[in-house]
Amino acid sequence: MNYLAHIALSGDNPQHQVGGLLGDFYRGPTKGQFPVAIETGIIAHRKVDAYVDQQKEFRCFLQRFDKPLRRYAGIVADIIYDHILATEWHQYYTTPLDKFCHNFYTVLANFNYLLPAGAKKFLHHAPSVRWLESYQDAANLPYILERVGQRFNKPVALETALPVFFEHQEAITNEFHTLYPRLQAFIHTTVTEIELH
Repeated sequence: MNYLAHIALSGDNPQHQVGGLLGDFYRGPTKGQFPVAIETGIIAHRKVDAYVDQQKEFRCFLQRFDKPLRRYAGIVADIIYDHILATEWHQYYTTPLDKFCHNFYTVLANFNYLLPAGAKKFLHHAPSVRWLESYQDAANLPYILERVGQRFNKPVALETALPVFFEHQEAITNEFHTLYPRLQAFIHTTVTEIELH
């Protein structure tokens, strides 16, 4: 799962949502650097990632790619899953996607003072380019994948994965819709368990 899915899965608590994003930007242990609810979101993000890695739908996604691209297929899956979620947002949430994203950018700005550098950069650009909303348009996928691929020390042409996605789009979409409700149930239970400890 990528940014949008992690934020959405975090539920209605704004600080959990911030933590859901920060799970991709903060790698260290959570020892009081952030408000408790944000740390809950970070921990939940990590547990969701570990859970997804074990799911058959995710493994089916990976198996569709040949080497050497299979090594990076998990990153491709994150972006494709955000695309499917954004495209079919209404199946899971009553708040329109644009409004949800606008509300999140506003909440994130309130915590600008404690964001890691990468998250600050995200906040600086995301509202104006409609970063989260842009996953909705398949025409943006080549650019998004290319941009992510450029972050490696040796750039990887992740956009070359798109033909595989489009070839299996129906099956991948159906797998996502099987997986996502399970993730919603998993994170609900996980957040409760984190808060009890």
